[in-house]
Amino acid sequence: MKNDHLERILGKIEDLDPTNLTILAQRLAHERRLLEAVFNIIQEGILIIDSKGIIEYSNNIANQMINLTDKDLGTAILWKLVPDLARSIDFAHLARDMSVISREIHMTYPENRFVRLYMVPLNQNDQKPLFVIILRDITEEKFLTEEMIEAEKLSSLFMLAAGVAHELGNPLNSINIHLQLIQRLLTKVDTSTKVDTSPEIHHVKDSIATCVNEVRRLDGIIQNFLRAIRPTQPELIEVNLLELLNEILGFQRHEMENFGIRVEIVLPRSLPVVRVDRNQVKQVFFNIIKNAIHAMGKNGLLKISTEVDDDYLNIHFDDNGIGIDEKHFSKIFNPYYSTKNSGSGLGMLIIQRIMRNHAGQVAIKSIPGEGTRVTLMFPLQSKQVKMLDSP
Repeated sequence: MKNDHLERILGKIEDLDPTNLTILAQRLAHERRLLEAVFNIIQEGILIIDSKGIIEYSNNIANQMINLTDKDLGTAILWKLVPDLARSIDFAHLARDMSVISREIHMTYPENRFVRLYMVPLNQNDQKPLFVIILRDITEEKFLTEEMIEAEKLSSLFMLAAGVAHELGNPLNSINIHLQLIQRLLTKVDTSTKVDTSPEIHHVKDSIATCVNEVRRLDGIIQNFLRAIRPTQPELIEVNLLELLNEILGFQRHEMENFGIRVEIVLPRSLPVVRVDRNQVKQVFFNIIKNAIHAMGKNGLLKISTEVDDDYLNIHFDDNGIGIDEKHFSKIFNPYYSTKNSGSGLGMLIIQRIMRNHAGQVAIKSIPGEGTRVTLMFPLQSKQVKMLDSP
């Protein structure tokens, strides 16, 4: 009813006296401010453009999404300002094609994000055609969906791999039992004869002992594999991560010394307490340091440092190895994908899964030929954290 009343007044605007014109202008200005406040509260980008792509209006969210300023209104052309939109909208035929457009687009400027775009023509009668564009940021939704799909795929893959590993264990156990029986039979032959056994018998004994050791080693690999992929919830306790890190460095010290690798540790006197599963995080540290050793080879430098922000305790592992080529980045966390000839392709996958189970994150930055930084982000318990002295 207010709008009907306002339209009746506007229809008789030539008959209004100065006082009523002033009241009308104030009312229109108030309604404009009210509508702008509502549009700026909405957490979606709203744009109004003409058929040439010139931006007539944008709210605050849209300004942030496409890096627009107030002085650009009325002059900036949308498809030139954001080229990614040009591939989704046929600006050359907007005037004659007044259809509704709905699609998802990948924007790389000014930030890397995924956006769901709705474009609706405004019916302006004899005036120039205008279009309303609504931009909804679905980046987080997209990533969550991808993570769910990835988790389902990994769950199926892990179940298959666990079944295969379990089935391999049965014949290995059978082989181990029969090898032990053969060893006992050979021992009885030795004790029953009074002559020295031939060199061939000694050779057979050595071969059997080697086979027994290899079967045990394979069984150990299978058991470790099953422990690694079995979806177990972390047993969270308060832990000083520096102590865990020192344990792993001590465990890998011999291998690093053989390669001539130096370790530079830049750590504060104390760090916030975090709640983690000791064994799982030790496995994460071990895998990252192992990867760094292989990437650096002889006489490398591994630098370990930390920083704390409002939400996370970040531990950085910087190596000066061969780095990771850009083409491999999208596949780093894929199962059974490895750039090493002898790699299993499970290390980074397990690291990612453990960090996610701890509500944390893992980030990787790399420059080919210069090195790689792996950052582990452990969530803090609260903003007021208890501090532990480093060992």
